[in-house]
Amino acid sequence: MGIRILKGGMMTTVQDLGRYGYQSQGFSVAGVMDVRSFKIANLLLDNPENEAVLEITLIGPTLEFTSATIIAITGGDFQPTINGEPAPMYTALYMNKGDVLKFGSARTGSRGYIAFSSYLDIPVVMGSRCTNLKSGLGGFKGRKLEADDYIGFRIKRRYLPFFLSRKLDMDEFDQTEATLRVVMGPQDGMFSKQGIQTFLGSEYTVTNEFDRMGCRLEGPFIAPKETSDIISDGIAFGAIQVPSHGKPIILLADRQTTGGYGKIATVASVDIPKLVQRKTDDKIHFKAITVQEAQALYVEEMKELDGLRKIIHQPCKEVLDCRLVAKRLRKLFEE
Repeated sequence: MGIRILKGGMMTTVQDLGRYGYQSQGFSVAGVMDVRSFKIANLLLDNPENEAVLEITLIGPTLEFTSATIIAITGGDFQPTINGEPAPMYTALYMNKGDVLKFGSARTGSRGYIAFSSYLDIPVVMGSRCTNLKSGLGGFKGRKLEADDYIGFRIKRRYLPFFLSRKLDMDEFDQTEATLRVVMGPQDGMFSKQGIQTFLGSEYTVTNEFDRMGCRLEGPFIAPKETSDIISDGIAFGAIQVPSHGKPIILLADRQTTGGYGKIATVASVDIPKLVQRKTDDKIHFKAITVQEAQALYVEEMKELDGLRKIIHQPCKEVLDCRLVAKRLRKLFEE
């Protein structure tokens, strides 16, 4: 009772919100890159918010179901098919025993998520089921999925209330530019006035050095006052380091726990999905906001998700209700 991996895709891993409380011991948080898409995938199935999913990157996997279950697919469009027929995203999909779910390359975005109503039978390690690839810890044997792997289900849950079986009309991740709102610091004082102006006023390009650990950008040199080297300190999700070469590196889910380069700013958590769904050669701009503004954006996003959850958990008796779902989601995903 579970899923058999026929093809693993480029990078398919088991992820949840991450493994917190162990950075002081050298273990990164890991977890999903696009928290918003992850939460919506579980929301569509009425799953616990932190239930483990499969995260796919650039080229998706092929899965065979050995028992019936219900799934939801969110994030970038990997052109999913079920038994050769196109499969919709952002809705609950009933999978029968023997069905084959296949993904292609990412048509939009770069990361996708598959949630399961029957819950993946992955052991909890240090409070999380997520995969830490650098440490070989958690998830499925601490690694990405490969052909012939098998993951069982923890429960038999093959039905949902009728009102959860609707399709949500989502905006696609097809933009080639993104403006990331950032909170300056904690080491922005190490950079010259011209360096700060360059950082906030220039266009940067996503390079092919872009993985779960971080995203290296190409663009104008960000000048320090003297040096950007510091005594190593902690690194948050979305922290933007500027090494001696003067080009920003944004640290992501599998980031190291500490680093010795000055951090000019940190991406607001609500904008991290914009970044992690980018592709090589996409363009990035930065806009400074205050801590209070970043907090307000986060609170607003939580309210939007709560509102979406209430809408999904109500019968869609009128067309107006369904349109309201789409309107809320478009607002949630606006850039």
